[in-house]
Amino acid sequence: MEDNSAAEPLIKKQGYHDNCEACKIERFKESNTGIPFKLLFFVWVVTLAAALPISSLFPFLYFMTRDFHIAKREEDISYYAGYVGSSFMFGRALTSLLWGMVADKYGRKPIIMIGTIIVVVFNTLFGLSVNYWMAISTRFLLGSLCGILGPMRAYASEICRKEHQALGMSVIGTSWGIGLVIGPAVGGFLAQPAEKYPQIFSRESLFGRFPYFLPCLVISVFALVAFIISCWLPETLHIHCEENIARNSREAPPEDNTYESIQSQEMEVSKLQSTVSQRSLFRNWPLVSAIIVYCIFQLHDMAYSEIFSLWAVSSRKLGGLSFSTSDVGEVLSVTGFGMLLFQLFLYTWIERMLGAILVSRIGAVITIPLLSSYPFIAKLSGPVLLLVLNSASLLKNVLSISITTGLLVIQNRAVAQEQRGAANGISMSAMSLFKAIGPAAGGSLLSWAQGRQHAEFLPGTRTTLVFTWFSSF
Repeated sequence: MEDNSAAEPLIKKQGYHDNCEACKIERFKESNTGIPFKLLFFVWVVTLAAALPISSLFPFLYFMTRDFHIAKREEDISYYAGYVGSSFMFGRALTSLLWGMVADKYGRKPIIMIGTIIVVVFNTLFGLSVNYWMAISTRFLLGSLCGILGPMRAYASEICRKEHQALGMSVIGTSWGIGLVIGPAVGGFLAQPAEKYPQIFSRESLFGRFPYFLPCLVISVFALVAFIISCWLPETLHIHCEENIARNSREAPPEDNTYESIQSQEMEVSKLQSTVSQRSLFRNWPLVSAIIVYCIFQLHDMAYSEIFSLWAVSSRKLGGLSFSTSDVGEVLSVTGFGMLLFQLFLYTWIERMLGAILVSRIGAVITIPLLSSYPFIAKLSGPVLLLVLNSASLLKNVLSISITTGLLVIQNRAVAQEQRGAANGISMSAMSLFKAIGPAAGGSLLSWAQGRQHAEFLPGTRTTLVFTWFSSF
């Protein structure tokens, strides 16, 4: 499953081209065994910019949906909120494969730059939504037009030597996981600023009239910074024009056989690429199996993210915690900081010792009893509640990022370089489809569960245990 022999010889058999940024990366990897910290930092920033909008709405989505006055009953708010969360993933499911194929043809960098600009535009418009359908439309367009993650995964694996690829995927996983945690924290602390910080924001100001615009604006500004950074990213896809071959032949001495050598190398590479491309990605069982497991877990993880925030802000009489958006933001901030420390200092060591597959298996097994404890946490109060809830949330997200990173390493090692964009596109499309189901299913399930507080079988939020336990299994 972890054999990368198909990818490495493809690069080494061809001659380097002076004007090819990907060749410069390969030359650097051959001569330098170190870790490309600068490029990995850029990858971390861009990935974070793509991840922040996904979950930043969760703390205030309940209140935003309530303010749209589309739900007739309090119990129905979670139902409608779930579809707003799903619209992003549904849009991404429709276009991720296309973005991956475009990245394989035209390069990773153009897709990354386009994606960051899309975040700036449509995330800002979402914060300015004046009705339910505008919110769904802007989220759908944000998901369908932002194709960053698939190409970014391929990019992270291509800038690292094979022994550092786990670190590259860990950077992607860490940034993505931190984004999914910091995003809700930003949304929780900055939503409804006129109510929380009346001494700074008046009700007649822009942020008073659009109470959910400030967190979206902050994230959009960060995405603009990521766009500027992406301009300095070197391309990692080898796109060699005929002019390069002709130029090399003109520069070669007459008595040398450089021209014939270059032609021979190009023909050999072309044949190898043709052979590799004829192998259907869908027949690559290591890739397909990793994608299947990845999709199932992402369905579970997205449903958890949706249910956790909606459950936390729901009233005690409905089995929730009666938290404010700031309370949710505090819990997720603690979680994010702990997860960052884990990824920086522990994950790579654990993955090297146990392997990506075993790490994912152990994480999935531990998740089952952990999630089963959440309805009982709601019975606690005071400092004990905060201590237990923060510990459970931190452990859940540490397990989540461990499983995700391990599966990403497996996926990218299962294919050659010229197929990584398409492979990650397939993974993104399938995963996004499952994630689109997650919020809608989670919101509907929570809404239904909150309406049966006095049922004899699995009353109230305990009903959600069936879903979370089954998906973890």
